[in-house]
Amino acid sequence: MEALVERLEQAVIRLEAVAVKLQNCPGGLVNGDISSIINGGESESMEAFDHLLSGSVSEYLRTSTAIGGDVAKHAEMVSNALQVQRAFLKMAMTHKEPAKTEMADLLRPLSDQIQEVQNFREKNRGSSLFNHLSAVSESIPALGWVAVTDLDYIIFCFKLPLMFTTKCQKPGPYVKEMNDAAMFYTNRVLKEYKDTDPCHIEWVRSYLSIWTELQTYIKEHHTTGLVWNKTQGPVATPALFSASSGGPCPPPPPPPGPPPMFMDDSPKPEDTAAQHSALFTQLNQGAAITKGLKHVSDEQKTHKNPNLRSQGGRTHQGSPAKSQNPSSSACAPAKKHSPVLELEGKKWRVEHQEKSHDLVIEETELRQVVYVFSCSNSTLQIKGKVNSIIVDNCKKLGLVFDNVVGIVEIINSRDIRLQVTGKVPTISINKTEGCHVYLSKDSLDCEIVSAKSSEMNVLVPEGEDDYREFPIPEQFKTVWDGSSLVTEPTKITG
Repeated sequence: MEALVERLEQAVIRLEAVAVKLQNCPGGLVNGDISSIINGGESESMEAFDHLLSGSVSEYLRTSTAIGGDVAKHAEMVSNALQVQRAFLKMAMTHKEPAKTEMADLLRPLSDQIQEVQNFREKNRGSSLFNHLSAVSESIPALGWVAVTDLDYIIFCFKLPLMFTTKCQKPGPYVKEMNDAAMFYTNRVLKEYKDTDPCHIEWVRSYLSIWTELQTYIKEHHTTGLVWNKTQGPVATPALFSASSGGPCPPPPPPPGPPPMFMDDSPKPEDTAAQHSALFTQLNQGAAITKGLKHVSDEQKTHKNPNLRSQGGRTHQGSPAKSQNPSSSACAPAKKHSPVLELEGKKWRVEHQEKSHDLVIEETELRQVVYVFSCSNSTLQIKGKVNSIIVDNCKKLGLVFDNVVGIVEIINSRDIRLQVTGKVPTISINKTEGCHVYLSKDSLDCEIVSAKSSEMNVLVPEGEDDYREFPIPEQFKTVWDGSSLVTEPTKITG
């Protein structure tokens, strides 16, 4: 309430200053004077954006620092992106709108910041805070609201799928859609840390409030799109925005080097004629031209000497320079990583295991996650209760676990056999070929979410030691019922 009263007092002071200026203009006002007076409205817009940075954004940075790790690093990238947007807004208030052909270059610094935030999520898919990173990565394109009036540019500059932009004609609803995309992952964070760590709950609240307040800011100052200065100032250029967004100017290019020295190696006309004459003389020798070839004995012929074939046919002895040429050597084999099974902080790492069927993780805790990466023809058993399990880029892997309080994710894998002996709420299967899920009697209410996967089967216990197999549909039929699309699995009869 005090902050609201303070803002109202500042608004009254600015209005009084405008009234005094109007009274002190005996000769009337011209366009320049009017522009100078209404610059107070421009400063009010910047103050409102600064209030967003010092409020919700500052709280988001504080909670991210408290969580630490990848979340803190991600928050710094988000802060940098918001500072770049602030510089863009400040430039728009003092310059006229450029041509559409230059808009993409103007948006390039902001686009690069957004891409950096999204790339950080992709590089840390094995992070124990992956849901936090995903919430930020999916919603950070909301900063592209400054170009939402031109859908072609926002798709091109901010790498957005078309489905996120065709519905929105105004920047406010566009930011709301990005906020809704974040809530898919923030709900996972709330579910995971609801009863364990309130700091993560505060993080969700502070992060979502950024986009809520940004919608309010847009509604007050840029309702139908970014407002440019239409009365005074030059046209905005990409070079101007690069300078205003901060950072030192690039160093000047080095001086040009000395001109290249060309040697006159071209053959003279008389030398060319002599070479042509010698060439035709050799071609006219007829059968005598083969006299210069070296005779190959039977011992040096591979089809008569099997030992030479086993050596790859290396019967000739060339010059040392040719024999040591790296381009003629065989390609180096792929680097083989050493297997890993260790606890790193709160994350169990199981990586690059091959033909290991006795892998066991026993000392587990509720807040620990298990990340299984690039394992083949192996079996892993996880005892106790863990927070979540991620299986990434594995082949022919058998996984047996007791209890998981969060989610089990199978990503980019083949021939996975998964067995739960206790309870698990959700199993996610993405980009996987061949996955058999063995459920226990306590996990029959498990939700199985699949996408871009094939050959999936769920085995439900029947009796004491028997299972009944049910395939997960891979083919669907969609029809229009007059008001909406209805999708259901297809039933193919032979």
